[in-house]
Amino acid sequence: MAEAQTATNPAFKGPASFQTEVLVRFADCDAAGIVFYPRFLEMFNNLVEDWCSAGLNFSFNDIVIKNGWGLPTVHLEADFISPSRLGEVLIAKLFVRSLGTSSIKADILLCGPDQSERVRGKVVLVLTDRRSHKALAFPEGLRKKISTFVVSE
Repeated sequence: MAEAQTATNPAFKGPASFQTEVLVRFADCDAAGIVFYPRFLEMFNNLVEDWCSAGLNFSFNDIVIKNGWGLPTVHLEADFISPSRLGEVLIAKLFVRSLGTSSIKADILLCGPDQSERVRGKVVLVLTDRRSHKALAFPEGLRKKISTFVVSE
């Protein structure tokens, strides 16, 4: 279930995070029975898409098809803390660190069912025009929605 909620992890201080659950599926795992690390990056992208849809009420269909825009990841960092296994339900959280004219810097945290950290990530997303591949300023209404997820140190 996707939802916006008060941040509870002491590593993140601020008004709100976006949170959802991620089931670790067979296709996510390698021969060792743990999540193959590139699958975590897919989980990051899915979290961003879910945040846009459920948290901002601005789905990728609205972004890409209706408006002809994109929201690509232009920078990505990941720290793999502890393995995750088939059948686990991970808690995925997104926190906006800063909101620029056309960019968003966000932290992502994937935790196990016991709230133990599994993966930490940082992403930079940029709103773009898909035809020109140039950055676009966030429309004011969207900027206002995004700002509700901005957290401070």
